[in-house]
Amino acid sequence: MSSTELALPELGYGAANVGNLFRALSDDEAWAVLEAAWDAGIRYFDTAPHYGLGMSEHRLGAFLQTKPRDEFVVSTKAGRLLRPNPAHQPGGLDTDNDFFVPDDLRREWDFSEAGIRASLAESQERLGLDRIDLLYLHDPERHDLDLALAEAFPALEKLRAEGVVAAVGIGSMVSDALARAVREADLDLIMVAGRYTLLEQPAAADVLPACARRGTGIVAASVFNSGLLAQSEPKRDGRYEYGQLPEELWNRLVRIAAVCRAHDVPLPAAAIQYPLQSDLVRSVVVGGSRPAQLRQNAEYAALQIPGDLWAELAEEGLIPA
Repeated sequence: MSSTELALPELGYGAANVGNLFRALSDDEAWAVLEAAWDAGIRYFDTAPHYGLGMSEHRLGAFLQTKPRDEFVVSTKAGRLLRPNPAHQPGGLDTDNDFFVPDDLRREWDFSEAGIRASLAESQERLGLDRIDLLYLHDPERHDLDLALAEAFPALEKLRAEGVVAAVGIGSMVSDALARAVREADLDLIMVAGRYTLLEQPAAADVLPACARRGTGIVAASVFNSGLLAQSEPKRDGRYEYGQLPEELWNRLVRIAAVCRAHDVPLPAAAIQYPLQSDLVRSVVVGGSRPAQLRQNAEYAALQIPGDLWAELAEEGLIPA
């Protein structure tokens, strides 16, 4: 099946934050974030069991149940099953994974066909929706990519063939894993997290060419690179991935910001729109834990950006020509 058969809006919301990523939100606060996304015109929503040990799916599903089903696209992920955590202590939280939720459940890898089907069924139950449009295998390289290619991806393809889901793919922040999955499995869409952004484009070397050959579409996520591109004036002490920002990337970021300033384009707007300059990229997914962030991101996505900006960035060697 061609990925173009599942039409994705150009801007989506990644719902990790409503699973209490980095900070706890009340149900009302999470609802307000989702409502702001909807009111801003966002109609693609991505979640995962991993996000808040199911909390993201519960909250997103409760919200989407109030909307006409044909007006939005929803994706979730498989590969980790949620099961009771025997080590749970009263008051224990899942903060080792950056989620401020009780750790009464734990994640268990399962790439078998039975495990993939169970994951989808349990996600659908948490979401309370009649169908899930798009199912990604989540971070398979963190467990066993060979096993994923032998068992999990064929299981996804079978679910698609049966019409249970419209499209299947992989979500990962590792270019090698993404490229290999595109080459060796029959995928419609891949979610590239942090590897095809305004700041760095390692996926351009192997992932994009593989997608072009296979006719596989791309969803770009983590386009702010851990928040470095989320404000027009970058901060040197910003977090990068899981540590400090390397000097070389900081210098590149300063130069990119200067070009954006010269063209009177907010850096976050350029960050959101850059991946869409590739015909392979179908959608950009952004997060956010406050309604104002969602409204602002939607405005950035709609901003007219002059072609001269991209041309100058390419001339300066800051993005691929």
